[in-house]
Amino acid sequence: MPLPVCPPWADAGAGFLQPEGVLPAPFALPSSPPQLLRCSWVGLFLAALGLAVGAAALAAGPLPEVVAVPSRPAFVTLPGAMERAASVGQVLRPATLLRTQKPGRLQVRLADGRSFRLGGDALLRIGSRELDLQRGQIIAWVNPGSQGQGRLRIHTRVATASIEGTTVFIEATPAQVRLFSWEGQVRVSLASGQQVVLQSGEELLFRDAAWQPKRRLSRDEARARSSASILLNDFAAPMETLPIIRRELALDDQTP
Repeated sequence: MPLPVCPPWADAGAGFLQPEGVLPAPFALPSSPPQLLRCSWVGLFLAALGLAVGAAALAAGPLPEVVAVPSRPAFVTLPGAMERAASVGQVLRPATLLRTQKPGRLQVRLADGRSFRLGGDALLRIGSRELDLQRGQIIAWVNPGSQGQGRLRIHTRVATASIEGTTVFIEATPAQVRLFSWEGQVRVSLASGQQVVLQSGEELLFRDAAWQPKRRLSRDEARARSSASILLNDFAAPMETLPIIRRELALDDQTP
């Protein structure tokens, strides 16, 4: 007598959704044909595998997402896909390229309190745990109190900035690279291996193939930079560290 064919629920990998009257493998009668038993176990195995993959995806945390595109042109290139216009709600996988042309800007929310804004003639690649700024402007921040993700690293051609619960601005052009701490401590690792720590209001400039001594902006300079910044202003999506920036650099203090 021919053996029964695997039931559809086994092939679909959903052994716990068997048709009425068909017992799942753990409760199969001893007289059940071997092939039916085998198919039941295959269905249960595939279902368990699907649950495991889903659990792993949840454990990895949410993927980056575009949360604001206040001005265009702004573009997204997913791995293996063609470039397309950026739009709110787009989910970004590792190795995604982001590109803006003046006056284009966009904002991306990463996992667990990480966010960044990109603008100018910018090109950036999203890594699994870091950002690679090839050109343009970026302001990135990690919300104070964020847990479990450690530091956010942003690579440029001459240095890597590392932040945790702070806010950093970086501008990369063919002529120079500027790193500036809007608030909090920013650790900068130079290509030479040297480490530089920037505090609120301090900047480091690479120009003419050499690093300039770090300096602290005056309050007037900080105010002027804040007012003119294309990344601090005119975004509908919130920037959680902006009140801290204004307090740290006394941007609202009108005393001389």
